[in-house]
Amino acid sequence: MASSSSDDFSVMVLASDLGIDARPFLSHSPQPPEEDNWHDCPSYLPSADDQNLDFSDLDALQFLRLERGSDKAGNRILRVVGKYFPAPVITGERLKKYVFHKISTEVPDGPFCIVYMHSTVQKEDNSPGITILRWIYEELPNDYKDRLQVVYFIHPGLRSRLVFATLGRFLLSGGLYWKIKYVSRLQYLWQDIKKGEVEIPEFVKEHDDILEHRPLTDYGIEPDPLHLMEVPSTAYSLGRYEAEWASRECRS
Repeated sequence: MASSSSDDFSVMVLASDLGIDARPFLSHSPQPPEEDNWHDCPSYLPSADDQNLDFSDLDALQFLRLERGSDKAGNRILRVVGKYFPAPVITGERLKKYVFHKISTEVPDGPFCIVYMHSTVQKEDNSPGITILRWIYEELPNDYKDRLQVVYFIHPGLRSRLVFATLGRFLLSGGLYWKIKYVSRLQYLWQDIKKGEVEIPEFVKEHDDILEHRPLTDYGIEPDPLHLMEVPSTAYSLGRYEAEWASRECRS
């Protein structure tokens, strides 16, 4: 279409459903350059509100607490009992703030380790999910990551071993994959931590005894809930049935 005006003009077509204001594109008035503001900040800093949060209900659960002792390398011990963690009622955001609060207030400096007890953990009831755990670890300041020396993973199940063995290098960042040390029995824990340096719940000791007597449980075979394998009546039952069959043959 020809234009009656001799002035040059241009046409810019914008998609209406994007909701973009076209005036900045059509205006030729010069805009002052924006200044770049660079801030070198850690990924997370506890705010005043975070420091004033009440975590007394989580402290009462005792799923994360600082032990009085240290491992043989001199690292302070943060004990984590998975069975005590009520995953369905605690959000990932609150868990992150609680973890940061515990580290910043109870282990503000110096190296530390984590003793994680996976005994009898149920995925639906006690596991926040590896995605949330990875997110929490990645949000930790670099100083916290550097001071974490080792994670003692007590009683890892078959599922945990397979997940970490196949996907651990991709799911666990910041060198965490190389800091995990699997401890299948409590007797192996004492090689790195003296007895009495960390409190072991009674149910963890009982689970350790079950694993000691049923080593195939480590490979995904559940222990017999009815303790049928402990009843020494198998031979007697077979003998009783054989005698009954023999008496039937005599009568026939």
